[in-house]
Amino acid sequence: MPSFSNESTYKRFCESGREAEFDALFESAIKSVGLQFGKRYPMYINGKEVFSSESIVERTPIDNTTIIGHFQKGTREDARAAIEAAHNAFDAWSKVQYKERASIFRKAAEIFSKNKFDLAAILSYENGKSRYESIGEVDEAIDFMKYYANELEINKGYLRKTKMEASKTKVNAGFQGAPSVNEERVNIRMMPYGVFGVIAPFNFPVSISTGMSVGAMITGNTVVFKPSSSDSMTMLTGIKIYQYFKEAGVPDGVFNYVSGPGSVVGEELVVNPNVSGIVFTGSRDVGTGMITKAYSMGLQKAFIVEMGGKNPVIVSKYADLDQSASGIASAAFGFDGQKCSATSRVYVHESIKEQFISKLIEKARGFKIGDPISKDNYMGPLISKNAYNTYIEAINKAKADGRVLYGGNKVSVNPYGYYVEPAIIEVKHSSDLVHKELFVPILTVESYKDFNEAIKLANDTKYGLTAALYSKKKKEIQEFSDRIEAGTIYVNRQTSATTGAIVGLHTFVGWKGSSINGKGSGSKFYLQQFMREQSISITK
Repeated sequence: MPSFSNESTYKRFCESGREAEFDALFESAIKSVGLQFGKRYPMYINGKEVFSSESIVERTPIDNTTIIGHFQKGTREDARAAIEAAHNAFDAWSKVQYKERASIFRKAAEIFSKNKFDLAAILSYENGKSRYESIGEVDEAIDFMKYYANELEINKGYLRKTKMEASKTKVNAGFQGAPSVNEERVNIRMMPYGVFGVIAPFNFPVSISTGMSVGAMITGNTVVFKPSSSDSMTMLTGIKIYQYFKEAGVPDGVFNYVSGPGSVVGEELVVNPNVSGIVFTGSRDVGTGMITKAYSMGLQKAFIVEMGGKNPVIVSKYADLDQSASGIASAAFGFDGQKCSATSRVYVHESIKEQFISKLIEKARGFKIGDPISKDNYMGPLISKNAYNTYIEAINKAKADGRVLYGGNKVSVNPYGYYVEPAIIEVKHSSDLVHKELFVPILTVESYKDFNEAIKLANDTKYGLTAALYSKKKKEIQEFSDRIEAGTIYVNRQTSATTGAIVGLHTFVGWKGSSINGKGSGSKFYLQQFMREQSISITK
């Protein structure tokens, strides 16, 4: 079994003095992938191309006059056909030996790696990420496949054996704990459920889509995959994922690609009795709505969901202010705050508040905004007009209820994209802006007097995804670690306060309203969610 190591593309190029080569490869990919734009792309059901009567036009948020492609507006009938194909493929796929499944996805990881710059270039066009964010995301997808393949083999396909030796003691009637004159052997195994609907987000359409899909398939389930297809569209990366899986040897029907509205395709996955589980990353309202609908219909499905966050950072009076300002600005404004793990709330000790805010504003002011294809720009466009409207509404509310300390304006770099400044605002803790997930580059700042108060404020949210602390005081670090209500926490992290979990190093997991199962991706417990336990006892 190969040892696991992270892909870390940009790091490897830089450490070997080849940063210029990295940029050249990305620039070349940008030119080549543009030749694929404007085409008509199918859905894939049972390995066959399928076209619907209506299409969806996907445009790049960088400049919405550029059409990425024409994709299919899948119907309920298309979704049902894909579910049937996945259902029919399940029996054979579930019987494939776990080592063979692991081998297929290791090969898929190699194919992704070979095509990483092209895939990253498409990703930058699709959702407006910088080259560094895009390569990092493709790397994460590769890491997921390699890590899960290793975990499957380390755990020997999640099979273990136990036995009870025969006893010389005889009894006339059985009872709990009664001795047996025969040896009893037990196989305890984890078995796949069946068909999983995988509903993907726009913000990580390569890594999260791949991680969720591979989690289901490598454990013996089959998949109907729905990319983000409404308002925030990322359908071409989904096509590439399908093609790479097929090239790696994933059989027809095991992974089916159906684009279309969530209200149609997504809902069919939720209500169809032949779908055994749903894997979803997105908003809490949508996630809980799916669960409520399925169970209200008497459908007992497995749900593996990550439902966003409102992620806090505490800046102690014992913090390194340069370190904290750098980490918080990166986590709040990288990819325009369009990450479920983005820092959205800061609680800073009153004695250092003004000094900290000054450093934070200085950091935010240094972020260049514009076309993310350009290597010098840190922030690109918001994904859609709806996201822009959310930003403007929040800024107006901040002006009415508090203060905008920095930013809050549209940036006129391209009239055909929604480019905005990072915004730092100060409002009362009771404001909706402190508690509602916005998914735009807006950061709230509040002060606190004592550390106990800071933790209470940080925990005052229905979410519990990521959280961070900046402090050099060991007692505060320990108290924060013991009391903070979040699944993924960081202390004194300068690269990014709350974002950037690394497969195999961190587990990315939410508590409270950010998750259902409390198990994280990229961790030792992720795959077990896609299986149910079975104990088989045989007495000789």
